[in-house]
Amino acid sequence: MEILIYPAAQVVARAAAEMIGLSAQRGATLGLATGATPLLTYQELIASYRRGELSFAQSKAFLLDEYVGLAPNHPQSYHQTIREVFTSHIDIDDSAVHSPDGAAERPWEQAQEYEQLIIDAGGIDLQLLGLGTNGHIAFNEPATSLSSTTRIETLHPQTVADNARYFSSVAEVPTHAITQGLGTILRSGHALLLATGKAKAEAVERLVEGPLSASCPASVLQLHPHATIIVDEAAAAGLANLDYYRYVQTHRPDWQGADGLPRLV
Repeated sequence: MEILIYPAAQVVARAAAEMIGLSAQRGATLGLATGATPLLTYQELIASYRRGELSFAQSKAFLLDEYVGLAPNHPQSYHQTIREVFTSHIDIDDSAVHSPDGAAERPWEQAQEYEQLIIDAGGIDLQLLGLGTNGHIAFNEPATSLSSTTRIETLHPQTVADNARYFSSVAEVPTHAITQGLGTILRSGHALLLATGKAKAEAVERLVEGPLSASCPASVLQLHPHATIIVDEAAAAGLANLDYYRYVQTHRPDWQGADGLPRLV
């Protein structure tokens, strides 16, 4: 696990955008997250595309999750949100951006079909992740099986409260979602998690330095063969080994690229 610490959220976004951009140049299949944290990263990627520095034309994308009960055209569905904040502003074909159908009559079957769709596509090369204040990633709440696949999840009351800002009231927030499982995320080639702000500091500490535990679903990334955690100073404040992570960051070998892989020749 690689821990990268930057002074502020905007710098976190630039670092993440550089990694995602390198994957897009290879025609990678991208896993996209919604929520507040990735927005700055998407803005950086859109700006790079508009400057002619980046193309997503050869990429496919899969969303992490979707609310059960919301049709794809619902303004708060993740299907609609990712298009509004990111994919409609770049050169990826809309048919190449996949998401679960939250309005499916049999959502549990839709979850299984979505898992199979990811497998049939050859898996996800780079999976972008946010981090919930209770340690969830995607909508994998505490007590999730560490080997879970795409399924229906009941949202934690804290998650519902955190997401209420996107709805008119907390009562309108769906209580269930279709989500990629922790096992699905572990199969990605590169897991890239972003966290900013002091509200995420405890979850970051549990993710990085706590025990591997279903009580902090994000801790499953300790098992990922290529996980990068990018945080700002506020989110890193609770890390006991903070000085060491900074030392490692400043002593990256010359052959290592921004995405942690050997540089392409």
